Amino acid sequence: MATKQKNTKPETNKKKPAAKAPSVKTPVRRAAAPSAGPVTLEQAKAIAQAQVQGPKRAVRGLGAKLPEASVGSVGSERKKLALQRRKENERRIREYKATLEVMKQRGVKGLAPAATKPGKRRAPGAPVAKKAPAASAKPLQIFAEGDSWFDYPVPFFGGGIIPRLEDKLGVPILNLAKAGDEVRFMMGVEERKVLAKQLTKGCPAGGPWDVLLFSGGGNDIVDNPMALWIRDYKAGVSPEKLIHQVRYDAALALVRAGYEDLISLRDSLSPGTHLVFHAYDFAIPDGRGICHLGPWMKPTFDLRGFPTRAAASQVVKAMLRQFAVLLKSLEARGGVTFINGQGTLAADTSSWHNELHPSKDGFKKFATLFHAKLKALFPTRVL
Repeated sequence: MATKQKNTKPETNKKKPAAKAPSVKTPVRRAAAPSAGPVTLEQAKAIAQAQVQGPKRAVRGLGAKLPEASVGSVGSERKKLALQRRKENERRIREYKATLEVMKQRGVKGLAPAATKPGKRRAPGAPVAKKAPAASAKPLQIFAEGDSWFDYPVPFFGGGIIPRLEDKLGVPILNLAKAGDEVRFMMGVEERKVLAKQLTKGCPAGGPWDVLLFSGGGNDIVDNPMALWIRDYKAGVSPEKLIHQVRYDAALALVRAGYEDLISLRDSLSPGTHLVFHAYDFAIPDGRGICHLGPWMKPTFDLRGFPTRAAASQVVKAMLRQFAVLLKSLEARGGVTFINGQGTLAADTSSWHNELHPSKDGFKKFATLFHAKLKALFPTRVL
């Protein structure tokens, strides 16, 4: 059988495949900042980011894997975490200052121009001076302290209330909140010093703080100690009677003491700073935690023999209503606004990311409540 001779001549008639262009990832384009005049928050952040040196370092939050530690190394690990937290706060302060300085210098795009004094009359025949872009109203100076409702880890749909509220207000917020924090620690020795420093020194970009947003108390009344103020389940007994009221009053008294000390601290160090508090919505004790943390409520109701989630949910609702009454009463102190968000979320697990934290849409709804309240308080200074 004859074999075919291999053709060694080049194929001239065959079309060569077109050369592929090198794969290049298209960079995400931020809105370009104008050379003069007011800027948006996004534009101000872009300008500030170019000015602030140093890489961002993430702080351990709900999604972080904690290192293994022996009994002997617990103290060392705590010191490391405290140092890491201080560095994280320093980074947040640095970036906030740079962003707000841009907005104070340039103005906030979308806000009405600030009132100005009438200028001198132009003399007849004198050249017309070129007008500089009108500066907008002075941006609102806000900082936040609190728990995971303010400091929910960004990898989970972009964080909690604060980043969403920033976008709505059109101004940055210095967020010093820490996921998992409790009022008794926020108003304890170390964290009280941080708050006192902020209230004494004022905004890093100059001037006193206009607003302090504060979120706290939820972590003080749930988790393991919760078993102390929930009674054993009995059919036919009202949700209110299933709360060991004397013990729960003691827990709420500790929370109230923290809030009262915060108000007193504000009164003495920065009396013009307005305080804004909020109530948590009616969480559902369904046993869902996050990243090996939690659940924070269901174990107590299992221990106390509650037969259904519905029965446990009614007790949680009764507890949180008492918490809201506590915060509402603090408005009588003056310079305090209470936002009661209870009933904002549908009574369904889809409204919640887990037992204690709203879903993405839930956090959006709460940010809307905060925006509406701040807009009412400062109508000319927020979008």
